[in-house]
Amino acid sequence: MKKPELLVTPLTVNDILPLIDAGADAFVVGEQRYGLRLAGEFTRQDVQKAIELAHSKGKKVYVAMNAIFHNEKMDELDDYIKFVSDAKADAIIFGDPAVLMTVREIAPDMKMHWSTETTGTNWFTCNYWGKKGAKRAVLAREINMDAIIETKENAEVEIEVQVHGMSCMFQSKRSLLGNYYEYQGKVLEIENRKMGKNMFLHDKERENKYPIFEDENGTHIMSPNDMCIIDELQEMLEAGVNSFKIDGILKSSEYILAVTKAYRAAIDLFSEDPDAYEDKKDELLAEIEAIQPENRLLDTGFFFKETVY
Repeated sequence: MKKPELLVTPLTVNDILPLIDAGADAFVVGEQRYGLRLAGEFTRQDVQKAIELAHSKGKKVYVAMNAIFHNEKMDELDDYIKFVSDAKADAIIFGDPAVLMTVREIAPDMKMHWSTETTGTNWFTCNYWGKKGAKRAVLAREINMDAIIETKENAEVEIEVQVHGMSCMFQSKRSLLGNYYEYQGKVLEIENRKMGKNMFLHDKERENKYPIFEDENGTHIMSPNDMCIIDELQEMLEAGVNSFKIDGILKSSEYILAVTKAYRAAIDLFSEDPDAYEDKKDELLAEIEAIQPENRLLDTGFFFKETVY
């Protein structure tokens, strides 16, 4: 059995080597001007350093350019893609076709990973973008295990699935927080609305707290729980899903490191002895539960939801 890639989102350049030691195979980096909901902000210098460090250990770095690009940013794509290519990134993550078209012109040998957050729901769509040049499709978090397995069985491209972390429930290009405060006659600088400030939407009826933050790409409302399927990896491992992603947004470096170690252990155990994984998986889940933030419960996301047609 070929092991899936373990893909991790670091917070800083300083996280790269410790995460490699913990078992990470690849990283997603970038800056919010071009990428959506990154765990950490990486300047061009940071991106270059991350690539150098990862490549020195035989690991990969993918640069996120999956933001929604309006006309005012279009002229910047050529320069940033040239930088990413010169820095020798292993792939660019894109959603907007403008990025794909520009890569064809500026860096035709660059690998592309198609990721639009919500529309990677079936193998036909994945293969369509494969024919346009994508080497990998990132599946939506809203599809269940049966759909994931069916997609993998019929896909002509690599398949990536998020296995841990929070999901985005809603995004608006508008500055909703800023507009709200202005409506109240208050002025709150953007720095006070960023990811590290622990802002939540409270839903008393459901007793949920939804993390919310605002950045250059607008307003983002995140899921109240973190998905975790470290004890339910067997079907995807058997199906040969190519990449498992741990999303570390709104988490600490220490948390991401511990979760990476746990998933590395799970993947290696199953590869060596599926029965050993069965015996150990509840213990691995308990290890992650022990380090969960108090306001972040674990669940299985949409993996076992029934599909309604």
